[in-house]
Amino acid sequence: MDINLRLKAHQWTAIIGPNGAGKSTLFHLLIGSMKPLRGSIQVFGGSLSEHRRAGTIAYMAQREAIEWDFPISVKEAVMTARYGLMRQDTVWRRLLPPRWSARSHHQAVEEALEAVDMSALARRPIGALSGGQKKRVLLARALAQNAKVLLLDEPLAGVDPVSERLILKVLAQQRSAGRTILMVTHDLVGTRQHADHVVLINRGVVDQGIPEQMLSEHMLARMAVATPLDLAEEWQ
Repeated sequence: MDINLRLKAHQWTAIIGPNGAGKSTLFHLLIGSMKPLRGSIQVFGGSLSEHRRAGTIAYMAQREAIEWDFPISVKEAVMTARYGLMRQDTVWRRLLPPRWSARSHHQAVEEALEAVDMSALARRPIGALSGGQKKRVLLARALAQNAKVLLLDEPLAGVDPVSERLILKVLAQQRSAGRTILMVTHDLVGTRQHADHVVLINRGVVDQGIPEQMLSEHMLARMAVATPLDLAEEWQ
C-alpha cells in the first residue's frame, strides 16, 4: 500500500475505502504494530514512537479484537487503557494492583464511562454486554487515555441506533475539545453529517477533501477503480 498523506490536527477525518483497500493496514502503521517499508510517519512534527510512549495516540480497535469471555468487569476493561500511563507513576505505585492505583487513573476511567453512558454498568462482566455496549466500552478505553489523537477502526459497525447516535455525539464533543479524530468507516451518512475531512483510499490515496465533494457518486466510483500513489504519512 502506498500512502502520501498530510492531515491537519484538531479535525475529524474519515477514511473510506472498499474492503482490502488498506484501511486497517494504515491504522496498524499508525499504532506501530507494523512498520512502513519506506517513507516515514510523523505526529505533530515528532516521531511515532515518541508519541506512543507519551500516550498521545489512543486506538479503538474493532470489537473482534477483544476476548469478551475474559472474566473482567466493564470498569476493569477500561482501566487497562491506563496501564501504559501507570508506568510513569512512582515506583511504589507501580507495585500495587491496578485497583489501588492513583486516583487520577480511576477518575479518567469514570469520566470515560460517564461519557459513553456506561457508568451504571461499570461492574457488569464484559461478556454480558450487547453489541452496542461493547462498542461503547472500546470507545471508553480510548477516551480514558486522554490522548490528543483518537484512531477509531469502524466505531459504528454493528451498533444499534441509540449507540450510534451516542458515539457520534461523543466524537463531536472530543473534536470540539481539540482532539484529532481519524476514523475508518463505511457510514457515509454519519460522515456527511459530522466529519470535517474525508480521505478516499484504495491501495493508496485516491483523493481527499470535504465530505460534500468526496462522497459524491463520481468520487466513490473513481475510488473503486483507483491506482496506488506514493508512501509517506505525515501528521501536523
